[in-house]
This record gives sequence, C-alpha cells and structure tokens, in this order.
Amino acid sequence: MAFGSTAMGFGNTGGQAYNPNKDVELTSPPTDGISSLSWSPTANFIVATSWDKNVRCWEVQANGQSQPKAMVSHSQPVLCCDWSADGTTVFAGDCDRAVQSWNLQTNQQTKIAEHQAPVRHLKFISEMNLLVTASWDKTLKYWDLRSPNAVFTHQLPERCYALDCQHPLLVVGTADRHIQIFNLANPQVVFKNLQSPLKFQTRCISCFPDKQVGQVEYLVVALYVSLQCFPITMFSYNTHTYIYIYIYILLFRYNHASPTFFPIRPAIQTHSPLSHTIGILGGVH
Repeated sequence: MAFGSTAMGFGNTGGQAYNPNKDVELTSPPTDGISSLSWSPTANFIVATSWDKNVRCWEVQANGQSQPKAMVSHSQPVLCCDWSADGTTVFAGDCDRAVQSWNLQTNQQTKIAEHQAPVRHLKFISEMNLLVTASWDKTLKYWDLRSPNAVFTHQLPERCYALDCQHPLLVVGTADRHIQIFNLANPQVVFKNLQSPLKFQTRCISCFPDKQVGQVEYLVVALYVSLQCFPITMFSYNTHTYIYIYIYILLFRYNHASPTFFPIRPAIQTHSPLSHTIGILGGVH
C-alpha cells in the first residue's frame, strides 16, 4: 500500500474500544497483539508491528489525533521495528528469521538481514551507520546495510527478549534474567554482565537520554548504570522521580479496573517533536 494511502481498509474506524481513562488511541489499530512501536526521528510518524503479520504507519497530530498512512505485510508475525536516521525507511524483524527494509517513499520492501530463529529486536545506530539485530538464536549481529553479511556476531547467554541503545550505550536483556551492557566504542566486548533485579522475565529495556537503564516486568524499575567510560549526565532527583512515577502510573492505570494483574508486553517510546509525549502499548502476552 502506498505511503499516504488509506486503501485496503486500513484507516477505517471500527467500534469504540473500552477506554475508561480517555486516552487517545491510534485510529484503526492492529488486529492482533502489538509487538513493538517506534517514532520517526524526523517527523510525527509512528510505526507499530504486530502478530497479525503487518507493519503500520500513522501520522500523529499535536492533539493526539492520528491518521493511518501506510501498511505492509510480512509472511510471519513481526516482532520489532526501527527507523533509519533520515526517517525514510523502516526496518522490521519477523518470525520468518528475516529483517526487511521498507522504503516509505517507494513502498518497496527488501530483505537485508537474517538469523537462524525469529528476530526479536533491532536498532539502527545512526552514529555508526549500522543496524544491530538480536534473535532467539542467541546472537547479536551488527549489519552494514551495504553488505549482505553481518560485520560482527556476538554470542548471547540466552535468547534476546529486550534491547535498547543510546549511543554509546547498548543494553540487551535475555532469558534467565541476564542483562549485558556494551560500550559501542568496543562492541566486541561485553562491558558489564548483570542479573536483572526483577523476579520474572524482562520484557522491555529502555535507555534514558542520560544513558541510565529502565526495564519492565509487571512494573517499572530504574536500573542505574554508572559507567566511567560513558559521558553520562545524571538526571536531578526530582526530574528523574517524575519520569519514573509517570511511566509507572501509565502501566498500572491500564489494568486498574481489573483485580488481576496480567503480564504486560510493553514498549515505551518518547518522542521529541511532540513535547512530553510518550507512546506506550500493553497487552496480554
């Protein structure tokens, strides 16, 4: 479907969903569980991937209203996505073990990377002009998009379930609650190995702009990473506490009406062009 088109039924509004908190929801959401979301680095566009095998793109106005712009399909459920630095291309990894590059201007998809198991997470590192991918095959790979082969492969201790990057900080969370931290000045070497302080499987890791690390299980935990080799600018206590509490309330508010807490498959994305806007998703996983 062409970028900017609302053909193929994408963009048609359906019935009203239960929304007791009056949150602004994206128009025409995916028809199955949402696996990831990512804001464009250059405009007010947001992309979401889903277990319905589709990647969708919306334009979001300053008032929170959204307009569907484009959608493409994969052969298997899509688990992760990220944007190129110029905002013209979306990268998406799927259960077919492949990473596809989607050019939003030409609406063309190209296979650019491959693993031996589903690709769970990926990030485009603009400072290095590299794409990093992590898979359930227990590997972390770096790709120069001009080459069909990975430039470097790192063996993870377990299957990847969470990943984020704020250059030069890269953090990977795996099964068995392992967390590996990398300094991208020397990505071949693990800078620090940690055990997650959470009781259950880590589902989401987010690096704050000051290069601290937060992660999600049933709740949000801020994991302070003090690394002398990173140029870290610490939040003031009040500012950091505000951000922590804000995300915590959003996650718990979603299930406030239910006496049962469900495992959440969340993604937290901040977006600079829309000041103080956080994109967040959750669902039974």
